[in-house]
Amino acid sequence: MKTNAPITLRRDCEVIEIPDGNKVTLPAGTEVTITQALGGTYTLRTDRGYLVRIAAQDTDAIGVENAATSQPEAAPVVDGTELEKLVWEQLKTVYDPEIPVNVVDLGLVYLCQATPLPDGGHNVKVRMTLTAPGCGMGDVLKSDAQSKISKVPGVSEVEVEIVLDPPWNQSMMSEEAMLELGIQ
Repeated sequence: MKTNAPITLRRDCEVIEIPDGNKVTLPAGTEVTITQALGGTYTLRTDRGYLVRIAAQDTDAIGVENAATSQPEAAPVVDGTELEKLVWEQLKTVYDPEIPVNVVDLGLVYLCQATPLPDGGHNVKVRMTLTAPGCGMGDVLKSDAQSKISKVPGVSEVEVEIVLDPPWNQSMMSEEAMLELGIQ
């Protein structure tokens, strides 16, 4: 969902500035325009030209039904391999707020591993990187991934680690991502 029509915030709303990752509060009445709506979050351009990310639980401020209530469909988990497939699908709902491609297709996820726990459930470990080492949105992407993975049936513990080695480059993107971004 992208619109050129300005939207007036219905209430004060905490957002995250892009690209530095600082939290700020936009007051009710601020005019914004949606530039990207993917993975339950929205990237907005403010009336002053700044880009910000609004979390799923705050989408009511822009007149969108609260996207935070959506849950992945519960499915019986048989083993770690099946669980890993479900986790990969959840990771495909995590988007860089500046790039309309999920973190999996961008090639940012280096490891996704599910390990059974002695008391049941699984520990899921994910290692991912950023498109640029100094990206201020790293903690935001990490938190988004942790939150979405924790909702997968059978996941008891989640560890998401941001790593910078090996450094990311465009050759790590999927063909779909390259097509979406016009790179070939």
